[in-house]
Amino acid sequence: MANRIQTPDLLKGFAVIFMIQVHLMELFARQEIFDGFAGKISLFLGGVPAAPVFMVIMGYFLAFGHKEPQAMMKRGLKLFLAGIVLNIGLNAHLIYKILFDGWQLNAWHYIFGVDILHLAGLSLIVIGAFNYLFKRNFIPYIAAAIAVVLISSFVPVYSTENSFGTYIMAFVHSNSEWSYFPMVPWIAYPLAGYSFKLFEGKYLGEGLDNSIKVSLTVALSVLFFFTFDYAKDISHKLDAYYHHGFVFFMWSLPFVLFWALILSFIEKAAGGSPVLKYIKWLGVHVTSVYVVQWLIIGNIATAIFKTQSPTELVFWFIGITITTSLIVYFLKRIKPVYNLIFLVF
Repeated sequence: MANRIQTPDLLKGFAVIFMIQVHLMELFARQEIFDGFAGKISLFLGGVPAAPVFMVIMGYFLAFGHKEPQAMMKRGLKLFLAGIVLNIGLNAHLIYKILFDGWQLNAWHYIFGVDILHLAGLSLIVIGAFNYLFKRNFIPYIAAAIAVVLISSFVPVYSTENSFGTYIMAFVHSNSEWSYFPMVPWIAYPLAGYSFKLFEGKYLGEGLDNSIKVSLTVALSVLFFFTFDYAKDISHKLDAYYHHGFVFFMWSLPFVLFWALILSFIEKAAGGSPVLKYIKWLGVHVTSVYVVQWLIIGNIATAIFKTQSPTELVFWFIGITITTSLIVYFLKRIKPVYNLIFLVF
């Protein structure tokens, strides 16, 4: 840990905590809780400070690591296939109900549900391909990010229901209910992170001066104070969030910067505290934690879908977070087993 840049681990750790609570809100909480103020705050926290943060950091460290394009693309294919495997695992209970108890649902929508691992895999493939064309010139990457969100705002989606093309397009540009993180608009975030790292390396040298960081944080605080309701409402309308356009993207990127600055100050002031060490540990093992929490939540949700009270949600959050952490911790201690299970992830 001493040799790592630790603020990104803190960002990823908070992001996975926010994802656990938002998955519980979406799948466990009673509808009136989901529709109320608590639901709106929950979905906001599980929105911009979660998936966009993951994807921007992923793009940033792709550029930081100087990976070969072929290695990126190979890793991307593995992540994409891992996402399909995870979908089957987290929906195993539901698929059983569909196959053997006659539940009238389309299992393919759950097996091919477009989640963040698919997005990460496809993003790696695309950025790897771009590397062959653009090398380390930051301008084409940020131009591509802007183009993607403009496509999301102005280009109609493919809408033929339940055809082979529908399942393919769900990963690219779609408003299908199982298309949560299609490449349009979501690949814009890793492209932006990748571009920023290239820009930083060329023009910012050692990074921003501390006084500039403070000034940026204050200015962005004022901006978000007046525009928070807009982002909160978008985050609560899941279809609008998953298929957002240019305006929300341009709100989200400064918020990712703002959140990163806040956590960098916290890391500098109290990075050695046990709580922050634990959150950074979650960030270090973010993919494993993400997979385990989904396997637990997804299968339990089939039995108690949208039935839980606020008190029950708190207990579920504490219990699942602790259980997930313990499973990942003990699997890490048994390295051959851990490496076998998470070979792809």
